[in-house]
Amino acid sequence: MSARVGIVLVSHSAAVASSVAELARGLSGGGETAPVAAAGGTADGGLGTSAELITRAAAEVDGGAGVAVLVDLGSAVLTVKALLAEGDELPSGTRLVDAPFVEGAVAALVTASAGGDLEAVTAAASEAYGYRKE
Repeated sequence: MSARVGIVLVSHSAAVASSVAELARGLSGGGETAPVAAAGGTADGGLGTSAELITRAAAEVDGGAGVAVLVDLGSAVLTVKALLAEGDELPSGTRLVDAPFVEGAVAALVTASAGGDLEAVTAAASEAYGYRKE
């Protein structure tokens, strides 16, 4: 099978990032899932974001088809944007995705696991804003 888009989940909490990754894997259906990595908290285990952990997670899931990065809160966005601006910190084809964290992660992983390209993965995650809960 060809390379799949990798997914990185960036949260201020390691537990939240890991739990959302686990949930997305569990809900992505049967078969082999696309690579997904959690980059939560700081390098010393505290709350916050870590450029080092994000960079490591992106390298871990990069198979050459692109990397979709979903984030939880404001400073996570800023950290990823700074890494993208530096140009050589993240794999080529890495994209920050504007999507709800939990629903977007599930949609992104399902789409990537089905073989969707980076555009399809980004669109699926972003469309999760439209999921109604009423």
